[in-house]
Amino acid sequence: MARKISRRTKRRSSGGAGAMRRRLVEAAKAAQKKAYCPYSRYPVGAAVLAESGRIYSGCNVENASFGLSICAERTAIFNAVMHGEKKIKAVCVAAKSATPCGACRQVIVEFASKDAEMICVDWQPQEKKEKVTCMKVSRMMYKPFDPSEAGL
Repeated sequence: MARKISRRTKRRSSGGAGAMRRRLVEAAKAAQKKAYCPYSRYPVGAAVLAESGRIYSGCNVENASFGLSICAERTAIFNAVMHGEKKIKAVCVAAKSATPCGACRQVIVEFASKDAEMICVDWQPQEKKEKVTCMKVSRMMYKPFDPSEAGL
């Protein structure tokens, strides 16, 4: 079951996991502002916390040939991998009604541990509304493709 966090609860959270969660949320929201989405007009930002403690962000980048577009979550993860990271401890996505697509969920499963945190921020800047929902990566996808089970 996903866990919802109220804005007041987040502000009170001053240390440890709460502070890191807030840093991820802010990084994802900042990345959302850089989205290139002239076709859908649906900007998405994402941030991942790597095992090293570094945060990497990404935004969605669309293309007129729609199949060539890439989601923010994959951009952030690939950015981390490009910097030598191989393990993700947390993923945050920020957009209106934010939730990773199936392709992003499979990529997240590949790089995140099963107990990694998935943070979805329903962020509507014009209305200044924010709702944060947290869950474990293992709950995001039923029977994902597991490379180790496939002998890869």
